[in-house]
Amino acid sequence: MKQYGEILKAHRENMDLTQSQLASATGITQQTISLWELNKTTPKIEYCEILADFYGISLDELVGRI
Repeated sequence: MKQYGEILKAHRENMDLTQSQLASATGITQQTISLWELNKTTPKIEYCEILADFYGISLDELVGRI
């Protein structure tokens, strides 16, 4: 099973976005996105909601549960 960081990175890359572009679009810092993708920190639910809304997917899809 993939770790959440790999899943978050895959969603970003599927939209052909850099971390900086995602940061600009969501208001989440690039450094924070990087730490999540490296599995160094875990995103708070509020940030997961922002990302899921941005990608147009459910929270389950965001974290690879579907």
